[in-house]
Amino acid sequence: MSWNDYYRRRDVIDAVLATAGPIEEAFTQVPDAAAVFADTDELLLALDHKWTRALTARIGLALSDTEGDRVDAVSAAWRRAVAENPALRRLLDENATGVLADATAREHRMLALAAGLAEFTEPNDVLERVGGAFAALLRGRVPAAA
Repeated sequence: MSWNDYYRRRDVIDAVLATAGPIEEAFTQVPDAAAVFADTDELLLALDHKWTRALTARIGLALSDTEGDRVDAVSAAWRRAVAENPALRRLLDENATGVLADATAREHRMLALAAGLAEFTEPNDVLERVGGAFAALLRGRVPAAA
């Protein structure tokens, strides 16, 4: 990817985030979206990449600055990342299934591990379940009983 391509992708992503509608609407309304991204799935993956960079940076900083509770540090980092990227988080939440299912599972595993709620040696399904419950709590939702 050239720098020109990078900037075009960035500009389209920024324009999509500035719209208030669903991803399909944003994709058709934003000039160059269809020229830069093959479809809404590719755009959603790019949005997830942006979110993952923002969240991991916040979590890394929070964990490096804390000597206390990792759950509190990761919670604060997640909330700060959401506060800094509300449109991004909204679009990802609205499209959490389908093409983003693997990305959502990956985020849940990362949250469980970063918060110290699970160990690297645990199976992925356990990490995803624990991280998913933690993410639901962060969103203010009560997770369903397993």
